[in-house]
Amino acid sequence: MPKSLEEKFKLYCNSNNLEVNHNQLLVIKNLKNYHKKNFQASIFNFFSKENSKKSFYLYGDVGVGKTMILDFFFNQIKEKKIRMHFNEFMLNFHDFVHEKKNKKGQNVINLFVKDLKSKVSLLYFDEFQVTNIVDAMILGKLFDEIFKENIKIILTSNTKISELYKDGLQRDQFKPFIKIMEERSFEHELKIEDDYRKSKENQKQRYFFPLNQETNFRINKFFRTITKNKKKLTKILNIKGRDFEIKNYYEGISRFDFKDLCDQNLGAEDYLEIIKVSNFIIIENIPQFNDDNSNQQYRFITLLDVIYNKNIPIAVTANQNLDQFTSSHSLENQFKRTISRLYELTSAK
Repeated sequence: MPKSLEEKFKLYCNSNNLEVNHNQLLVIKNLKNYHKKNFQASIFNFFSKENSKKSFYLYGDVGVGKTMILDFFFNQIKEKKIRMHFNEFMLNFHDFVHEKKNKKGQNVINLFVKDLKSKVSLLYFDEFQVTNIVDAMILGKLFDEIFKENIKIILTSNTKISELYKDGLQRDQFKPFIKIMEERSFEHELKIEDDYRKSKENQKQRYFFPLNQETNFRINKFFRTITKNKKKLTKILNIKGRDFEIKNYYEGISRFDFKDLCDQNLGAEDYLEIIKVSNFIIIENIPQFNDDNSNQQYRFITLLDVIYNKNIPIAVTANQNLDQFTSSHSLENQFKRTISRLYELTSAK
């Protein structure tokens, strides 16, 4: 039985037919150090300068294996833990604030973190990013309190800490959070040349293009196949007082036009509710993106993040191949992750 984290990781990769490389093993080595400092009680750890580093922040380009590595590490940890999308976490926070708004004289951040502490000792945020000014302004105080309560956090991101929320509105108010994260994190960059999600072993099979009669025939045939013997149901979701109808719903299989999901004023909380009742999703007529439809593109990025985090398979139609998508200027970097995830989510597993 292997004892070291490196040995366990190598066995994990071998059993899942994954290539093991030097850069990934270096991350595992750093994770072992992080684990030793935070999860193995020792008098030497108590006096260590690195004892204050409660976070492990792994960043790098899309498709280099960040999520795979932290998923592996997360599954090794025996303490109370939770893995969730950052949008979902912040929605929970804002809901908590709303519930406690009438409790005068109490620090709602402290109350939230105390409640969190009773439930978990490790948080895992995959593909961490900050795009909301309200979140940006509160994160410094929130994470500072989380670390004071000895709650550990592991994160993946496409961006190093110093460049988070870059060019964001009122970024000066976000700098205290950057300082806290830099001081309290083991920060590591993972570099690998190839995106494993685009490899020949993982060819897309549920991505239909271009938009024409033949593609329409193929997606309809595919839909008939997966909904065979399933009943069409009326599915209306009530999301904080708003009704959202899934018009094509067959016992957990949801079919949408892109406009249904991204032309309306929807956000992460809406997509999370849709995911709760869906085990397969079809999205049709995904357009090209540019500066004129950047709002729709941002919603699509959020949608794909939520779908990916909940591991829901999808089928999509678009007018061009995946590597021919364009993007609005402001969302170019974020959209690279979305394209990579589309490769994975539309591939047969």
